[in-house]
Amino acid sequence: MREPAFWHGPASLKSHLLQPLATLYGAVAAKRLERKGIDAGIPVFCVGNYHMGGAGKTPTVLALARLLRELGEVPVVLSRGYGGQLRGPVKVDPSRHSAADVGDEPLMLAERLPVVIARDRADGVALAKSQGASVLLMDDGFQNPAVAKDASIIVIDSHRGLGNGKVFPAGPLRAPLPPQIARTDALVVVGDGSAAKMLATEMAVRGKPVLAARLKPDDASLTSLQGRRVLAFAGIGDPARFFNTLRKCGVDVVSERAFPDHHMFSKADIDSLLSEAKRDGLTLVTTEKDLARLKLRGELPVWAQAVVPFAVTLEFEDGAVLRKLVSDSLFKARENRLRA
Repeated sequence: MREPAFWHGPASLKSHLLQPLATLYGAVAAKRLERKGIDAGIPVFCVGNYHMGGAGKTPTVLALARLLRELGEVPVVLSRGYGGQLRGPVKVDPSRHSAADVGDEPLMLAERLPVVIARDRADGVALAKSQGASVLLMDDGFQNPAVAKDASIIVIDSHRGLGNGKVFPAGPLRAPLPPQIARTDALVVVGDGSAAKMLATEMAVRGKPVLAARLKPDDASLTSLQGRRVLAFAGIGDPARFFNTLRKCGVDVVSERAFPDHHMFSKADIDSLLSEAKRDGLTLVTTEKDLARLKLRGELPVWAQAVVPFAVTLEFEDGAVLRKLVSDSLFKARENRLRA
């Protein structure tokens, strides 16, 4: 879906008219947050958002996975598999599954670490543990109470913030902000914008870590686009963030095309984009997540092989603070289970 423009603007008539529905939705969502989930038996880290749409969860999951491995842990990702048709639980296999089966984010993550999808996340815990998991990394699911979390890390884009700050459908929030903040253990602010400053200040006042981070382009991606003029396209939560990232990295973005989040690209879509790019002498570039939706059994079809992926990693301003947060959370989670 495409996010309504009024979600990210000043107070509007649309948001005002939708407020009664938002109040009802928010009450149900807040009540749901209070439910107690199952104990997975191993530490559970959840990477989530307060709002709908993208903010950088997937790069954060990958950054946490790298750190956990450095600490001697075996992280396995547990995902709902949004956008995929399989209910699970199933271990994602990039050589066998497509984004239509398991969702684009799980497919992309599975190229780097073990991923289990389950429509009911609680059903996926046993399968994840059977893969040797010492830690579960939940990709999204902060508002889902099925599995108890030992640490919840919220990711927010510094340029978009929380939009108009209203609950769906009047705004982008998935639940009222106070109960979400109460269940947050750390905040990751991606980028150098100021839209998340008030939220970061509130977190700091509450004594919760606020981690500054930025998306760093892969050297190989930058080299492949050096000296080229590009047509950039994306079907993610915030395509503009991708286009802006390219420009900040010095990539000459001549044209851009935004598609709805999780858009399943057809051959006709790519043929049209390639035709436009060829006509104007441009290189077609997209995100790794979008590229995952184009792959079939781990390979790009012939008609999509001219598409160039732009890979990024999340780099934290103070890695020591993140390491301490993760180490302390692991210790506390295991100590609590020994006392139980």
